[in-house]
Amino acid sequence: QVQVVESGGGLVQTGGSLRLSCAASGSTSTINDMGWYRQGPGKQREFVAIITSGGITNYAGSVKGRFTISRDNAKNTVYLQMNSLKPEDTAVYYCNAVVLNWPYWGQGTQVTVSS
Repeated sequence: QVQVVESGGGLVQTGGSLRLSCAASGSTSTINDMGWYRQGPGKQREFVAIITSGGITNYAGSVKGRFTISRDNAKNTVYLQMNSLKPEDTAVYYCNAVVLNWPYWGQGTQVTVSS
């Protein structure tokens, strides 16, 4: 089993920054991709960013240039640096760790951007 725990959410004003963290623990011997997804009020969960074990990244168009995903493989931790936040970034942010092709999800952390 793999446990995934997010942290770092909160309330921030438009234009502000937040850094989310996500730590995976348990049977993490082979973590492949780690990623961030979000679900805004009344919306479906959507992709935000992903990083492979080798450090290759990919971003949703809506966050490219504002968000940066990074990873510490030794700590099985992935980060999401979010800059220039907008009210439309308000959502519950979920972390995902893929182990042996199976995705494990965290419980989510709330990010609220006030206008």
